Amino acid sequence: MKKLIFIFTLSFFCIFKLSSKEVAFISTYNPQDSGDIFIKNARILIGNGNEILKGSILISSNRIKEIGKNLERPKGSKLINAEGKWVTPGIIDIHSHMGVYPAPSLRSSSDGNEATSPVTAHVWAEHSVWTQDPQMPLALKGGVTTFHVLPGSANLIGGRGVTLKNVWSRTVQGMKFPGAPYTLKMACGENPKRVYGNRSTEPSTRMGNVAGYRKAWIRAQSYKNKLEEYESKSSEAKELEYAPTRNLELETLVGVLDGEILIQNHCYRGEEMAVMLDIAKEFNYKVTTFHHAVEAYKVADILAEKEVCAAMWADWWGFKHEAFDMVWENAAIVDQANNGKGCAIIHSDSSVGIQRLNQEAAKAMSAGNRAGLKISKARAIKWITLNPAKALGISDQVGSLEIGKMADIVIWDGDPFSVYSKTEKVFLDGLLIYNEDDPSTPKATDFELGIINAEGNRL
Repeated sequence: MKKLIFIFTLSFFCIFKLSSKEVAFISTYNPQDSGDIFIKNARILIGNGNEILKGSILISSNRIKEIGKNLERPKGSKLINAEGKWVTPGIIDIHSHMGVYPAPSLRSSSDGNEATSPVTAHVWAEHSVWTQDPQMPLALKGGVTTFHVLPGSANLIGGRGVTLKNVWSRTVQGMKFPGAPYTLKMACGENPKRVYGNRSTEPSTRMGNVAGYRKAWIRAQSYKNKLEEYESKSSEAKELEYAPTRNLELETLVGVLDGEILIQNHCYRGEEMAVMLDIAKEFNYKVTTFHHAVEAYKVADILAEKEVCAAMWADWWGFKHEAFDMVWENAAIVDQANNGKGCAIIHSDSSVGIQRLNQEAAKAMSAGNRAGLKISKARAIKWITLNPAKALGISDQVGSLEIGKMADIVIWDGDPFSVYSKTEKVFLDGLLIYNEDDPSTPKATDFELGIINAEGNRL
């Protein structure tokens, strides 16, 4: 009997470990072989702060095989002459709600906020994603090859985010970026205290917010200790007790404590960012990125020192009190903090803005240059490519045009920081999925025609 109990217990524990980390909802993204493609004569913004004039890129089997000047074109490769064109990495939007707040905007498909409890770490954004959202191919035309879908900001801890490749699939798993870490959405300030304060429940103040975070992490730490205690026992001892009962909420929080799930923290005010960093220190986890970081410039040195990124808009603020005190140079100041060690990101949080992230980065770059901070185009492109890739834990695969990385590439008909330029071709893993000359790319959805957003503008 004891032997049977042991086998059952061991099996349960194995299932627990596997289902939480390896088995459930795995990526099935598997692009067909791109073959060999040779892009020549382009002005290339690599994404790592450098550029190449009159450069070439060789794509082979979905990856960048060579990049540089004076490369020889392999026999049999498809030639793309990019004379007069600019080439950049595919754009990455770190803050999107596409799929969970899809178009057309209907209450029946509004699935971004599980606003039923201040802590809903057990929900996953990917389980709300509608893969037919017409906002996705429109973003593709703007050069966005990867985007990160987050739950909304109604809760202190809102659930897991997911990183997706911008390719059509029948399933969410078919869009999931292979190997990308999960993220956890947290929210500071007004939103959670307003949502739950209006229900006359905790939190209703910012101090209530902080107490709520700490209580959640205390529960998570206790759960983690129980798991570790059980795992450390001998086989004989394990025969006498069951493995800890699986808890989806705490499982996600433990993933953060173990460094496997990355914190993405909605937070406008500088002093609140500092408080969140203190909480992270108390419970020994890392904040990866502050989102909507309107006051990041006030704590830019602290963020750079702790290697925390700040994702922000170029010039949108003042729509509520906690978003009031921004400056035009916000992104540039974050970028230049601690002798250029800062991590600045331009995000959209908008189905319209995501189509023009290159222009948003251009506005932020120009503001920095007007202030005398001397931001080059080769550096500013990082704000929408390599830096978000870094913050999502995928910079070894995308974000810059370097040998061995996925061939997510955009060819622009001119300077990507010009309002007059547009995408000409977009490659995803070396496959041409948008071609300005081919109206069949990307494939139109059944839901695109006539979509109007809340502001009355055509998407």
